[in-house]
Amino acid sequence: MAPNFNTSDSLYDFVVKNGNGVKGLIDSGLSEVPERYIQPEEERIKKVKTKRHDVSPIDLSKLRGPDHKKVLDEIVRAAETLGFFQVVNHGIPLELLESLKDSAHRFFNLSPEEKSLFYPGVSPSTKVKYGTSFAPEKEKALEWKDYISMGYTDDHDALQYWPNECKEVALDYLKLSSTMVRDIVEILIENLGVRVEESRIEGIIGMKMVNMNYYPLCPNPDLTVGVGRHSDMGTITVLLQDGIGGLYVKLDEHNNNHNDVEWLEVPPIPGALVINIGDTIQILSNGKYKSAEHRVRTTSTESRVSIPVFIFPKPTEKIGPLEELVKKEGVARYREVMFQDYMNNFFANAHHGKKSLEFAK
Repeated sequence: MAPNFNTSDSLYDFVVKNGNGVKGLIDSGLSEVPERYIQPEEERIKKVKTKRHDVSPIDLSKLRGPDHKKVLDEIVRAAETLGFFQVVNHGIPLELLESLKDSAHRFFNLSPEEKSLFYPGVSPSTKVKYGTSFAPEKEKALEWKDYISMGYTDDHDALQYWPNECKEVALDYLKLSSTMVRDIVEILIENLGVRVEESRIEGIIGMKMVNMNYYPLCPNPDLTVGVGRHSDMGTITVLLQDGIGGLYVKLDEHNNNHNDVEWLEVPPIPGALVINIGDTIQILSNGKYKSAEHRVRTTSTESRVSIPVFIFPKPTEKIGPLEELVKKEGVARYREVMFQDYMNNFFANAHHGKKSLEFAK
């Protein structure tokens, strides 16, 4: 028998404060979407306004061969237009990706009591956080998602504080992804025709975090979102989708040849990873590269997971358009901000498209 949530507050307490998450709702026998999760009409994902993105993934192994220039051009073109692309032959073993998905399901299938050991305030590390939605205290409608977030300081802390169900595979995934991200960042900066010191690149990719997201099956996916529309605040995000999919990327007016289509559905490709350009790269490139506005749909058939690695600047890093670019172009489209301030602003608000970028205007 499903619990009876007479008030929005009692539901909020059950899901958020008591650590049951959306999975707890579904496990309790819930058969319809609670009002607190029903999105306003304009935020729902309407299939008629979407189109499948049927573009072949970029083969990163070809960076070391005669097709080097062609692959560089593909990466740059994707970063300048949609702000995302998929990659294969990325150097991360496919068995590791499968283990990651299994370990995510293992963690979220723990009891609420076991998961709540990682709740803010009781978690063994401030870098490890179990939660639900994005900013529940700020959102009018909650997102249909639970997550565990694991910030990286060093290997020792990761193996000591991250959940046992996933710590080894998550750490391997984060380290291998970081190597790939560094290569992509260097390609994008080199294409701008500017020189950037090694120490500056270290600062731009100096903070790392891996999340595991869990989207329980939903009684009515048309009313909800797994993640609301937003762009990522960091440098680059590497995302592992499972085979179910649900990721959508927004088309802007400059790369939209389909008048009725607003969103591209990013189909899962076995063995591929999704690369998202973040706000930091858009700011550093003075707007030449675009951070991808994206969101996630829920499904009624089965629960799904996705596993992003977020690569950010160090909190003390100042981010603004690269000086040489501003000299060449004669205009700075963004002001310089401390990344910690940018991050504080990002987390202080509910997801709302690319509004976070306005902080740097």
